[in-house]
Amino acid sequence: MIKRLHSLVIKSYIGPLFVTFFISLFVLVMQFLWVYIEDLVGKGLEWTVIAELLTYAAAGLVPLALPLAILFASIMTFGDMGEHFELTAMKSAGISLQKIMAPLIVLSVIISIGAFFFSNHVIPYTNLKTGSLLYDVMHQRPELNIKEGIFNNDIDGYSIKIKSKNPNTAMMYDFMIYDHSERRGNPKVTLADSGRMEMTDDQRYMIVTLYNGYSYEEMKEQSRGLKKNIPNIMISLISR
Repeated sequence: MIKRLHSLVIKSYIGPLFVTFFISLFVLVMQFLWVYIEDLVGKGLEWTVIAELLTYAAAGLVPLALPLAILFASIMTFGDMGEHFELTAMKSAGISLQKIMAPLIVLSVIISIGAFFFSNHVIPYTNLKTGSLLYDVMHQRPELNIKEGIFNNDIDGYSIKIKSKNPNTAMMYDFMIYDHSERRGNPKVTLADSGRMEMTDDQRYMIVTLYNGYSYEEMKEQSRGLKKNIPNIMISLISR
């Protein structure tokens, strides 16, 4: 009788466990996708790349989804048994709650051991692959990291602002670049009607091509008696 009881409890538990696990994993993957949606949309990525990224991300989120699934499945299983008075019938037959829960405790221990080995061997690999894929995607078209009308400071020593951009042609308009590399305020500013940004093949440098604009540089002030002179340099940018 105990074996049949344990079999009934496990059968009632397995279904909700799988359902709640995949629902929890789906919600966590959607949260991951929501965080990086701006880095993925509009870059012309193939669906295989996105599917690979989501697969690695889902594998990395398994340790978060599994405890939620175990908790919800346990609540659903015993809640359903209590609703149908099955727990009352078992206890009236002289079966303690510990014996009723014994198969689920053993199953949870087995799942915990499997989750430990999964986290120890699989998670480091999936985190590495997820990080490398995100890096490749984010640097595939660096101009998409720049928001319209907002200064971007991702490049050390420079602040970049654009008015608008065309995601299809990678062209950006109304460039404004402040050079802070010398650590003395805003002595250098570059203005251009349009331009584009692209990474070199080795991903070490970024090439910024500007069209129709000017570059202004304020030199160090020179004192002549009581008068202070602040010379300026202006360089014209002409498209070819």
